[in-house]
Amino acid sequence: MIKVLSAGALATVQDLGRTGGLHLGVGTSGAMDPLALAAGNILLRNEENAAAVEIPVFPFKVRFERTTVFAVTGADCAARIGETPVLPCWAHRAEAGQLLSLSHPQQTTWRATRAYLCIDDGIDVPAVLGSRSTQLRGSFGGHEGRPLRDGDELPTGRSSGRAVPGFGLMPPGLLLPLEADGVPAVRVLPAAEYDCFTNSSQDALWSTAWKITAQSDRYGYRLAGRELNPLRPLELRSHGIVPGVIQVPHGGQPIIQMRDAQPSGGYPKIGTVIEADLWRLGQAPIGSNIRFIRCSWDEALSASADIRRWLANARRLVELHCGEGGGR
Repeated sequence: MIKVLSAGALATVQDLGRTGGLHLGVGTSGAMDPLALAAGNILLRNEENAAAVEIPVFPFKVRFERTTVFAVTGADCAARIGETPVLPCWAHRAEAGQLLSLSHPQQTTWRATRAYLCIDDGIDVPAVLGSRSTQLRGSFGGHEGRPLRDGDELPTGRSSGRAVPGFGLMPPGLLLPLEADGVPAVRVLPAAEYDCFTNSSQDALWSTAWKITAQSDRYGYRLAGRELNPLRPLELRSHGIVPGVIQVPHGGQPIIQMRDAQPSGGYPKIGTVIEADLWRLGQAPIGSNIRFIRCSWDEALSASADIRRWLANARRLVELHCGEGGGR
């Protein structure tokens, strides 16, 4: 068990998400950076879908109520056990009663804003509709369907004894960089209504930087930049959407649907961030700029293959270090 001593704001329990329910009106939820969560679970030799704590606001502090092995992935937030620095994306041993504190993310070559606290055998909250992820809009899943508060106690799974401290991985943000003209970028497929926008709006989508505004959260990222205008007024019936869809409301400033987005909407869709780049978007700081890179379906599939290759290599490295029968 771990006890939350300082929750910051909007820290939640998340796994890789709730799939198969969009047609029933149930959103996906899950980690905003699923690659960071998977990396932490690989390090600890957990199931890759084991639940962890997603931390978007700092400082954050917990106390370990039993001896365990843990990893902090995602943002480099100057983690410490007591006064001892903790390396990011590294498996560490914590003794019962020790405190883990996370500070504001460091300004490094890999700019990230969300950290993930992964624990040996995961956070053991009940699965709801096949997932332990917190769905804030519906107030279910995770820990009582809400953000964590000071004093919350989170049960952890029964240790398998497979997690081995003293080993780490190179963060994917450093190994898989993507920029356009020096600005962090994500790849985008043109969407259903792309051809309904003016040529100048289409050009603006690809050629300009877009600011992630303060009105952004797990539901959606509201962007600021050049106005995107349709050739003629568009009135659409609500229809199914997924995380990554870029909608353009009447004001002409796009919104990217994120992990807690509703499963339907009626604004025209100009593009969709490919699934392989959603983790990049999930780590983009509020107030920063991003660029969109147009890609093809084949390029999107190739990007997904790159992610699978990175995960496979991470598993292989951990097993080489720990050995098939590795333990503490």
